[in-house]
Amino acid sequence: MAHLNKIIEGLDVKVTGNENVDIKRLVFDSRIARSGDLFVAQKGWSGDGHQYIPQVIAAGVNCILCENLPADLQAGVTYIQSNDTHRDLGLAASNFYGRPSSNFKLIGVTGTNGKTSIATLLYRMFTNLGHKAGLLSTVCNYVGAKKVESTHTTPDAVSLNALLAEMAGAGCSYVFMEVSSHAVDQKRIAGLEFDGGIFTNITHDHLDYHKTFDAYIKAKKSFFDGLPSSAFALVNLDDKRASVMVQNTTASKNSYALHSIADFKGKVIESHFDGTLMQINSKEVWIKLIGQFNASNLLAVFSTACLLKQEPDEVLKQLSMLETVDGRFEYVRSQNGITAVVDYAHTPDALKNVIDTINQIRQGGAQLITVVGAGGNRDKTKRPEMARISANGSDKLILTSDNPRFEEPQDILNDMLAGVGPHLMKKVLSIVDRREAIRTAVMMASPGDTILIAGKGHETYQDVKGQKSHFSDKEVVAEIFMLNQVNPQ
Repeated sequence: MAHLNKIIEGLDVKVTGNENVDIKRLVFDSRIARSGDLFVAQKGWSGDGHQYIPQVIAAGVNCILCENLPADLQAGVTYIQSNDTHRDLGLAASNFYGRPSSNFKLIGVTGTNGKTSIATLLYRMFTNLGHKAGLLSTVCNYVGAKKVESTHTTPDAVSLNALLAEMAGAGCSYVFMEVSSHAVDQKRIAGLEFDGGIFTNITHDHLDYHKTFDAYIKAKKSFFDGLPSSAFALVNLDDKRASVMVQNTTASKNSYALHSIADFKGKVIESHFDGTLMQINSKEVWIKLIGQFNASNLLAVFSTACLLKQEPDEVLKQLSMLETVDGRFEYVRSQNGITAVVDYAHTPDALKNVIDTINQIRQGGAQLITVVGAGGNRDKTKRPEMARISANGSDKLILTSDNPRFEEPQDILNDMLAGVGPHLMKKVLSIVDRREAIRTAVMMASPGDTILIAGKGHETYQDVKGQKSHFSDKEVVAEIFMLNQVNPQ
């Protein structure tokens, strides 16, 4: 519980009614609002919370944060008028929970690809270095060693600050957090005090939400625009838009790169299925992760740790012990030498990175068989491009369902097939059922071949017509190996 004056401290608002109010909860969902809550009316993508103000008052709510005051003000109800309730929900949530982000070093990771890997690897490294750390990621959240299930890349402002308050209460010194473009655009991170921001890369994604690539870039950039001068901004100079991200930031500017001159320089020397030899700032280190994109992620981890004043040689030692993140280039290897790689790649750029990595390290004569789909009710523009990249880089391609949601799976596959040139169609199969697609890939594979199963990674469900049923690519391919008496190692 918190007093209203504490909650609205620092907000540019006008209060009508009694300010001497204690608030039990902040809510923006009218369906759960009740007496003692502060209801925040937000204009959303598909609705407007202002229309539910009479409903929440009838449910006992006597404190409303809104942009537009109702025509009839109810006696006994306190109205707080704001210019932007999305921003002010974040600020109010931070105040409500005692500004938890001020109690530790908070590092945000943004970009199209690599966010989960970098944030998770940083969490693991700092834990291994003896620090109590927190993690907010797509795969899972952690408060110290305590696991908290994740539902969004970046939670809503109330849930986010509640988690950060739990981390502060648990004594976390560092918190590593994925920052999605949706969260920035919807101002879920308003009120958070970041000590650093990391930019990985930016490629076409989420255009179903942002509509244009320029709007997507601006959303990412605004995260860096908002960093304080006391923070650091670390960008990947191998991405041509890195300089755009930090052109208006007041934070200190730092860079990392594999292929450009940067403050933190890395280079891949050798790459194999069991790891990578890379050079970081003139020192060699063997890492367990595979490929150029993972080398780039680990370089970001090294750079961040150094910027957070960790001893470089100890950081390199810890870097060599880090394991892959769930669903990121995980592999199941059969006894007779078929390798199945499970990866979350669900954008054209991520897919190309994984395919290129496999092609660089597979032995001559071995096939790459790719199984991939695209999510329903999401950015349609990337579908044909994903199929084109997969067909160009693979010996055989099986297009299949991912999470079709409320679209017809075959319609999604037809969108993907449009990107495959006529000369490549002979290597392409279209199999709607994902389990059958994986089984077919196993049947087509010979010893030494690699099967890439892309798109779902760590996910353990299929989303069809609003119903989620259990489905794990890793479990399915291991099961099919067993059923065909190809025992996974």
